[in-house]
Amino acid sequence: MLDMELIRKDREAVATALAKRLDPAEVNRALDEIQRLDQERRALITEIDAERQRRKAEARAYAQAKRSGSTPEPAAPEAERKQLAELESQLDEVQSRLRGTMSELPNLPADDVVAGGKEANRVVRTFGEPPAIEQVRDHVELSRALGLVDHERGVKLGGSGFWMYTGMGARLEWALVNWLIEQNIEAGYEFLLPPHLLLDSAGFAAGQFPKFYDDVYHLDKQSAPRGQFLLPTAETAILGAFQDEILETAKLPLKAFAYTPCYRREAAGSHSDERGTVRGHQFNKVEIFQFTLPEQADAALATMVAHVEGLVGKLGLHHQTSLLAAGDASAAMKKTLDVEVWMPSTGKYKEVSSVSWGGDYQARRAAIRYREPGGKQTRFVHTLNGSALATSRLFPAILEQFQQPDGSVLVPEVLHDKLGTDRLAPVR
Repeated sequence: MLDMELIRKDREAVATALAKRLDPAEVNRALDEIQRLDQERRALITEIDAERQRRKAEARAYAQAKRSGSTPEPAAPEAERKQLAELESQLDEVQSRLRGTMSELPNLPADDVVAGGKEANRVVRTFGEPPAIEQVRDHVELSRALGLVDHERGVKLGGSGFWMYTGMGARLEWALVNWLIEQNIEAGYEFLLPPHLLLDSAGFAAGQFPKFYDDVYHLDKQSAPRGQFLLPTAETAILGAFQDEILETAKLPLKAFAYTPCYRREAAGSHSDERGTVRGHQFNKVEIFQFTLPEQADAALATMVAHVEGLVGKLGLHHQTSLLAAGDASAAMKKTLDVEVWMPSTGKYKEVSSVSWGGDYQARRAAIRYREPGGKQTRFVHTLNGSALATSRLFPAILEQFQQPDGSVLVPEVLHDKLGTDRLAPVR
């Protein structure tokens, strides 16, 4: 969440940044409430501290009187003792309301992130040219003709928004996952295989809860009294794994990645650019993550974006990179760059990776800190994450960009050894 001290010191700057994402009137109402609760909290703390000091002074005077043989002053009446408990209860309530209001505010966009939604996104780099294809077939048609994905049986098993990879399709999907794992290890990221069921605290730490609480699959309270949900992305798990820890400064940046299926309640798209495996309730993704010192974050973001661009480039796919406007980026992120592949059937680019810098927003929620060597105080780390990559988006891009006039599809060269072939042929 946001830094309360920054709101106290420079409310105007905070309001200006938040206005890139929210209605200014809504921002001011939220900041008014936060500052009111903060003042109430600080007043209660002052009152409680004064009461505790008074009681300590009374206790010292009582003890001194006992030692000197004089008659001690009578203890404070019971009514006064209850007053402290009531003050502490009021403080708990105010702090809970303040935390709740703070947790609903998004992150402050970086200075170079503009206001607006998708219409304000800006392409910053383009790689290669769109392939020249005379008669384009979309990935759904190609996957059926090649026997790669069984959409009907997927729906039979899981309902709308599910599919089942079959034959060479299953092998292609798994080859992509394994190749991405190898590439990320080579790039210096530590491989993690986290649980798929996470406690609600991990969702809060990542900034997904409370706002997007209903976007994930939750276990019922009887089965999971502490609150558990199926992870929507490995970002949530990697961040959550380090909650409440003080990381060794010498080991920063700490680089980790994970492969997981991802589970989301979002509806599968019916539009042509979201058919097939492009959007669904379950899909595979390899996620990279970095914990850095604040001064390392800019370099880390650039390195992560270049790494993802390199992965898509090694697959031979035409793609571009876009800097997202504030309204199109995740609420928990200061800055996001999307790497997008060309989909010939729609004449549009589709995001296969969002690489984002969260500043200290997630670290504050998760209490992940570092301590300078020899220092006593701790500071919050910065967090960065990115898909490397989402295979359910790579899969259709490969089919469409590498389709051939005879109905076959060329296999990216880096996957030849894993698949044992350079071409996917129609099922006869």
